[in-house]
Amino acid sequence: MQIDPRNTRNHSADRHLDPSQVETLTEEAWVDVVHQMEEVYSDLIKYQVEIEEKNEALEEAHQFISSVLSSMTDVLIVCDASGQIQQVNGSLEQLTGRSGSDLMGRPFLELFTAESRELISKSRARGRTLSFQDLEVNLDSPEEVVPLSMNCAVRTDSRGRSLGMVLIGRPIGELQKAYDQLNQSHAELKLAQQQLIDAEKMASLGRLVAGVAHELNNPISFIYGNVHALLGYGKRLKEYMDQLHGQSDGGLSTESIQQLGEQRESLRIDKLLDDLPSLLDGTMEGAERVRDIVMDLRQFSSGQKEKKTLFDLVHTIQTAVHWVTREAKVKIRIGYDLPEKLMISGHPGQIQQVLINLVQNAVDVFEKVESPRLELSIGENAETNRIWFMIHDNGPGIAEENLSKVFEPFYTSKPVGQGTGLGLSLSYGLVAEHGGQLKVANHPDGGAVFTMELPLDDGEESDD
Repeated sequence: MQIDPRNTRNHSADRHLDPSQVETLTEEAWVDVVHQMEEVYSDLIKYQVEIEEKNEALEEAHQFISSVLSSMTDVLIVCDASGQIQQVNGSLEQLTGRSGSDLMGRPFLELFTAESRELISKSRARGRTLSFQDLEVNLDSPEEVVPLSMNCAVRTDSRGRSLGMVLIGRPIGELQKAYDQLNQSHAELKLAQQQLIDAEKMASLGRLVAGVAHELNNPISFIYGNVHALLGYGKRLKEYMDQLHGQSDGGLSTESIQQLGEQRESLRIDKLLDDLPSLLDGTMEGAERVRDIVMDLRQFSSGQKEKKTLFDLVHTIQTAVHWVTREAKVKIRIGYDLPEKLMISGHPGQIQQVLINLVQNAVDVFEKVESPRLELSIGENAETNRIWFMIHDNGPGIAEENLSKVFEPFYTSKPVGQGTGLGLSLSYGLVAEHGGQLKVANHPDGGAVFTMELPLDDGEESDD
């Protein structure tokens, strides 16, 4: 309550108060005014403190929300009921390359690709509410399309009325890469497991081949020796028969000689004697062929720890080509430019395995070639004292970016289940163990060319 001193003076004058009384009333009025002003000032200070505390709390909340938004790796988009952007976070700005102020007020659908817009539009539930969970969409970025796993929820006020939408998207590009890498690792693991199984089968096959070769070697030795004996017996029988029937006198009567001649003719002894050498020669040739096969089997199954021996590289090449091409599904023309014989020192079984791998790889590319052709040649470099063997096919060749990967373990261009990716890698290692090199290139006329270089004399002792 405020008291006007002028009114007090007038009132005092009306009552005819003395000056002392008027002064006392005036002082009391001023004290009351000052007291009320102090109360008002105290209230103002209290309200000011409360406002400052609320402003500080609001600033802290704002900073907290800003720090949360800036540290979020997920994409955040806040929209009104019509789909206009009201707030975004730093992750979206970084992915799109656009600032938040530039995106404000624009339709949020502009941020996605055309296919994703269609998916989002189809996700609209009953009425006008847009809500979905874990929807895979693509964010349209200036550098690349960013795949997102997007969730959308309705934003409401304190009364539960819809104010708009909140969209949160998690980039799944890294997750997809990790998943792809996991799938690739799993496939490689399965392939390695299958290759180990195949390697064990090959080891068992090698032991089996060695046993078969040993078992065949004994009867073939008997056949070979017996045929040699029969050849000598045939010559001696023919000589005896010629001398017997060549006698016109010498104790035999003319009638006996005539009977022997008729019997010789009826039994076709002359034809038998004439056919006997060719039959024995054919048997000998077959026995020698079986003997060579047994030797090749023993060489193929020989271990790596055996001593190096002298062997005919030309014969080993011809054997490898014969073994592979005889089972080929297509008819292959083969051109040889080889000497009659070329002796080198090494492990014949290992070199034969290398040659089989090279020929088999060439045969595998002939399935879609109209006139498959294989060219094989041998040459010698007198300066380096090395020989080279070259195999050239007329297939499609090897892609330039894959030439450096050909000899890597587990690399193969064949479909899954048709190649292990170890053949050329093992071949490269076997040739290197012999002090040589295995190279690959594309021929100017088409097709691939594999070249194997080996030392003609490595200076080590070898068993003939």
